[in-house]
Amino acid sequence: FTSGEGSQYWTRATALRKLQLSLKDFRRLCILKGIYPREPRNRKKAQKGSTGIKILYNKKDIQFLMHEPIIWKFRESKVLGRRIGRAKAMRNFGLAKKLMYTPFHINLDHIIKERYPTFMDALRDLDDCLTLCTLFSTFPSLKHVPRDQMNLCRRLILEFMQVVIAAKALRKVFISIKGYYFQAELKGQLITWIMPHRFGFEPQSKEEVDFRIMSTFVQLYIVLLGFVNFRLYHQLNLHYPPKIRYFEESDKELVDKGALESERIAALNLPLLQIRNNVEQTEEVEVDTFNMETDEKTLIDEEYSEINKLNKLKTLFKGTKIFLNREVPREPLVFILRCFGGEVSWSKTLFVGATFDESDESITHHIVDRPSVEKQYLSRYYVQPQWVFDSVNARELLPVERYFMGCLLPPHLSPFVDDSDNQHYIPTSEDFNIQENDNKLSEENETNDGIDNHNSNDENDSEQEDENSDEDNFSENGNVSSSMENSDEDNRRVEMKKKMGVTAGKVIREDIEEIKKEKIQEFKLRERMVEKKYRALYRSMRKGQALRRRDMTVLKKKRELLNKKLLVKANK
Repeated sequence: FTSGEGSQYWTRATALRKLQLSLKDFRRLCILKGIYPREPRNRKKAQKGSTGIKILYNKKDIQFLMHEPIIWKFRESKVLGRRIGRAKAMRNFGLAKKLMYTPFHINLDHIIKERYPTFMDALRDLDDCLTLCTLFSTFPSLKHVPRDQMNLCRRLILEFMQVVIAAKALRKVFISIKGYYFQAELKGQLITWIMPHRFGFEPQSKEEVDFRIMSTFVQLYIVLLGFVNFRLYHQLNLHYPPKIRYFEESDKELVDKGALESERIAALNLPLLQIRNNVEQTEEVEVDTFNMETDEKTLIDEEYSEINKLNKLKTLFKGTKIFLNREVPREPLVFILRCFGGEVSWSKTLFVGATFDESDESITHHIVDRPSVEKQYLSRYYVQPQWVFDSVNARELLPVERYFMGCLLPPHLSPFVDDSDNQHYIPTSEDFNIQENDNKLSEENETNDGIDNHNSNDENDSEQEDENSDEDNFSENGNVSSSMENSDEDNRRVEMKKKMGVTAGKVIREDIEEIKKEKIQEFKLRERMVEKKYRALYRSMRKGQALRRRDMTVLKKKRELLNKKLLVKANK
């Protein structure tokens, strides 16, 4: 085993012995450096003849870790722990307390530069970072997790949300059991993350989740998100850390202005302070048009239409003034409405940052999540929160009639769906518009009847033309037989006429069943051409396709039956 796979892999025990680290520090180091176990092609050779399953690492990865300066930090922390234990054993509690409060910091800047050489690489890997930091920002103080980590996650997530609001980069939103899905587009990169629902934290009776490993990931992601926020703020001409543009006169008497400013930043409802105020705001640039070929022109036209849709989407809620009721989740709705140019407010007793009261007559929409409200205003619409999410996904302000307070809401469909997928049932909004579907079916039946009548008339006309052409040919043949007796020149002329003559074409009707049989036979021949070693894989693929097709047909039939029942109820 001196060459090949036997010399390319090391077991975890060998790696621990080479690095002289404990298992806890080794896991932490591998997470920070992005090194994971490998699966060899031939496990028996890689394990040097042993048959049991072992955790294997690439030899070059472990040799790469030997030169990491963080290892010395781990050893220093271990030495510090021994000194604290020795001081406690010697009952020197003053020294032990002094050593416990000595600052011990591990710098991860060089790891971020190493793993993400460019800014685009950092943006591509931001999905898991945002999701995990958002999750940790909702946790209380936990065992084995530093207390400052949750507060720092909360601060960085709010800063990133302020960036998305300032850049108007939000594209898609969705509500699920897990939480709120958001998708933003920054520098051409799509970033998707989840914000969990605000529920009370239930402490785990059993340690089913290892929060130490999750905390190590968060330790790396905090540094990454800090770098990304710093870069995005400066590109958008904003102060970092963020600052609020103005304070009210009553706020000047407060002592702790920093706490008030952080709360107002968390409200997501006030504009941030810019670095240079005299910077001219660039208007929307119109895209130039060029004379191109047909194929390229269609692609460019599609891109133009997409750009126009995005420009309209950025100002979707512009001109609307929306008030949030007390029971509505404030943070996700404020984030969405501010990203698309809407004005939002809530009760001043609920949270800091409210800009107008409920009694304001200029409010256009009042978002409520309860069956009824005691005092209602005639100058506004009372809608449910789903109206905001569905309007963003539809890229237009939907009619509010289906989202009124107490109404049965339409199904909330996911925008994160691939329309080209034909093997799964993907419901659309058209499937749930029962009256529209009924009208479409009647229109299709009428058009099909008209097409059948038109085809029958065409067939009758073609038969009459065939009969007339046969009579003409018969008369021509009689004239030819009489002219053959006169001269040879007439015969030549007749032969030339026959060659130049044009007969009416006949419609050849193809047998659809025979065409299907031919296609099936061709498909079977192609199946026989599959190599023997791939046949089992091919059969499993075909079996999976058949199962997915069956499930899709079952779901479609269920949808049709439900639509019929709802149509009967609507007619009654």
